[in-house]
Amino acid sequence: MERILTYPVPPLEEGLCVAQFLKKRRYSSANITDLKKMEESILINGSPAFMVARLHAGDVLTVRIRELVSSPKIPPSPIPLNIVYEDEDLLVVNKPADMPIHPSMHNYTNSLGNAAAWYFAQQNCPFVFRCINRLDHNTSGLTIIAKHLVSGSILSSMVKGREIHREYLGIVRGTLTPPSGTITAPLGRKPGSIIERTIDFENGESAVTHYQAIAVRNGHTLVRLHLETGRTHQIRIHMKYLGHPLIGDSLYNPDMEWIQRQALHSYRLCFTHPITGEAMEFTSPLPKDMCRVLWGKH
Repeated sequence: MERILTYPVPPLEEGLCVAQFLKKRRYSSANITDLKKMEESILINGSPAFMVARLHAGDVLTVRIRELVSSPKIPPSPIPLNIVYEDEDLLVVNKPADMPIHPSMHNYTNSLGNAAAWYFAQQNCPFVFRCINRLDHNTSGLTIIAKHLVSGSILSSMVKGREIHREYLGIVRGTLTPPSGTITAPLGRKPGSIIERTIDFENGESAVTHYQAIAVRNGHTLVRLHLETGRTHQIRIHMKYLGHPLIGDSLYNPDMEWIQRQALHSYRLCFTHPITGEAMEFTSPLPKDMCRVLWGKH
């Protein structure tokens, strides 16, 4: 993957060294270290420069990002990607249910990473897989893939800083009571399990989920959920804690009458573009298996 970024130096930033200038644009220390290792990655007015070089008003700083080796443990697989948006810095894709994000022992060639590796291999483009908002295996919907190390680092810091607004749609059985509210309950690993999580008020990590019922149909409630934090299985455990677990959740609520996977869909993402600063917003319609639950067609 190769990306060339150009920055005019404004008067207010005269005198900064290159590293300081880039850190103000959210480049991480690791990004700067990696760029130092790349040949002619930093140019000032077209001439190679070091990170310690001082900038002057009117200079043009060029950053050349070149990643020449693909992720070694993610083999390309000919799986179609449902691309909602793409530019030089990121992809937004609509992940189907029954697709893990990363390859694993039992899912080595059918992950989102394999699909992305194939997509870029067809373009003869080296690609390091960096998925930003990771979804559970059977959760469908929108997720962000960074195309290079700088956009990946900035987007990851935005997740940690709660700067990416994530909304989900979920389905529970019956009528949700109360119909809206906030769940604040810390999460930790369930003793004796490497997969399951549980509410843990003593040692768990903070977790906050806002919810609102938006429709009641066919004996089920469609719920809109907004995450403040992104803990593993957060929505699934929080809704169970509320007394209204998601249907179809084989791990926490194996109610499989209407759907064979947890009824959870990442339907809306809002964030600031990591390079351009543009406001971005994407939505994804409710998938067919969740629609069938609400409209009563087995």
